Amino acid sequence: MNDVPLWDLEPNTVTFLDDVLHGLRSKPRCLSSKYFYDERGSRLFERICSLDEYYLTRTEMSIMQRFAAEMANRIGPDAMLVEYGSGSSMKTRLLLDHLPHAAAYVPVDISREHLQASANQLSRAYPNIEVLPVCADFTGEFQLPTCQREPSHTAVYFPGSTIGNFSPGSARDILRHIASMSGEGGGLLIGIDLQKEISVIETAYNDAEGVTAAFNLNLLLRINEELDADFDLGQFAHQAFYDEKFGRIEMHVVSQRDQPVVVDGETFEFAKGESIRTEYSHKYTIQGFEQIASQAGLSLQQSWCDELRKFAVLYFGV
Repeated sequence: MNDVPLWDLEPNTVTFLDDVLHGLRSKPRCLSSKYFYDERGSRLFERICSLDEYYLTRTEMSIMQRFAAEMANRIGPDAMLVEYGSGSSMKTRLLLDHLPHAAAYVPVDISREHLQASANQLSRAYPNIEVLPVCADFTGEFQLPTCQREPSHTAVYFPGSTIGNFSPGSARDILRHIASMSGEGGGLLIGIDLQKEISVIETAYNDAEGVTAAFNLNLLLRINEELDADFDLGQFAHQAFYDEKFGRIEMHVVSQRDQPVVVDGETFEFAKGESIRTEYSHKYTIQGFEQIASQAGLSLQQSWCDELRKFAVLYFGV
């Protein structure tokens, strides 16, 4: 079977290079977590999702399995379902099972190979739903493809608590763009990780097998391979901790000695103990997130949680 046609709006290596150089020149140094998800990074993240310590995916899946029919009822028939950061789309299948009359399914992801494989699988699994994959950075501007059947409305599915990777201000901007793109009658189904015991949160990002550490360091490996850099991965270590002031996990890679690193001919001097921040993961209350969403023009209509209230899936109307 041929590949599903893909709308390829993937950022080029110049944009990746610009972002990396800007982040390494900054004080403190930082790199964007959106670049975690090359093909190797996407596979590592799938392994993370199966770890005992990583409660997020397991808990979100349990919510989806229990309430997917209610969520699909909120989305409604004949919708164009747009998924941000679709990955393997496992949770999406639970929705699509209850959306047999969806006009189209539009997975949006920055990892081209992973997106293509997932879109091919979903097209075979749901032959009556048009699958229109878009390779793009959902934090920027991108156009929705035109589907064969006119949709009644647009609904965005944003799973996995990915919205937590952005500062509250940036999250508000993304939500505002979703509201604008969805338009009147549209909606947003989104996952958020809830505030809880700090030990539970920190353990989820410091697993015993070291998969999260490999995922974090893979970003440096990707920079080496794609941007002519010479990071010595053996001299950088994974670090993840919870910042109570901001209510978020921070992930860093920490230099283990004084050392230079060259990226595209530019040298960056690292001191021992100096770090590069690679990710935020904000943890919310439902009320706190609802306030941010309302400022973006979204209205909370329904929420679903697990019994221990570790995670929530929320539906907003535009």
